[in-house]
Amino acid sequence: MMKLAVGPILYLWERTDALSFYESLCQTPVDIVYLGEVVCSKRRVLERDDWLDVAHMLTQAGKEVVISTLALIEAESELATLARQIDSAPRLFEANDYAAVEYAAGRPFVAGPHLNVYNTSTLDLLARQGARRWVAPVELPLDTVAKLAATRPAGLEIEMFAYGRLPLAFSARCFTARSHNLAKDDCGFICGSYPDGLTLYSREEQPFLTLNGIQTQSASVQNLHPHVSSLRAAGVDVLRLSPHSLGFLDVVRAFDEAINTTSAAAFPEPYLPGGYCDGYLGGAAGIARAAHERGLRAPP
Repeated sequence: MMKLAVGPILYLWERTDALSFYESLCQTPVDIVYLGEVVCSKRRVLERDDWLDVAHMLTQAGKEVVISTLALIEAESELATLARQIDSAPRLFEANDYAAVEYAAGRPFVAGPHLNVYNTSTLDLLARQGARRWVAPVELPLDTVAKLAATRPAGLEIEMFAYGRLPLAFSARCFTARSHNLAKDDCGFICGSYPDGLTLYSREEQPFLTLNGIQTQSASVQNLHPHVSSLRAAGVDVLRLSPHSLGFLDVVRAFDEAINTTSAAAFPEPYLPGGYCDGYLGGAAGIARAAHERGLRAPP
């Protein structure tokens, strides 16, 4: 049975908003929830005790809790935090940097979407290191994922980024702070002013990219809702929905209906300026939406 996962919150939300969001997930048909800070180590709106309370609440509600780690490790203090996160993880943690894979030394983990994994040899290596689930990099087309799924190590689940602004790159520089002429070390947490990131426009006034602190995202929201049956046929076990500030529970319900019923579920209209995209799934530019028109089939 295909499962639904909610990825870590990639933005800086107010503490009350974040806690309310996780409380709302308790009553949803979500199977897995990823907790933790992936983007910026300075973001500490939720403290350690908050995360423990949220993890307990979600576990009591029947959700599998996974602790996510930073995607870009830049300092020894961040390595120390990484070690504490892994040591306190209830069952699985998500490794988004190979430092986490190395530190875990055989503990079970999820290979996150920010690890470069493009072939069976790397999947085999991660499985020997303890990987129980692999989140495919967002740029991999479905036919490549299907081929890797067919030769995956025994017991390894495959997860795909099915909804959300695409995480494209990380940098040591904070672009959101720079856009406000602020230094990274004195940013005033300006990224908190943008609960879904700061959209960048081209000279033709078209939404192009999104700034989220040190992370660059797509302006468009990847939406694989029309392709759930193709994803299932390709061997995908888990669909990841990345949190956004408005209408997220409607998104969860629509994906749940698509997984569990044969009828076409209505999907919420996009409220972000970039609209929807799904180009990577068909091997096109990620910003494209052509796959919605032509449909996709998993290779035999």
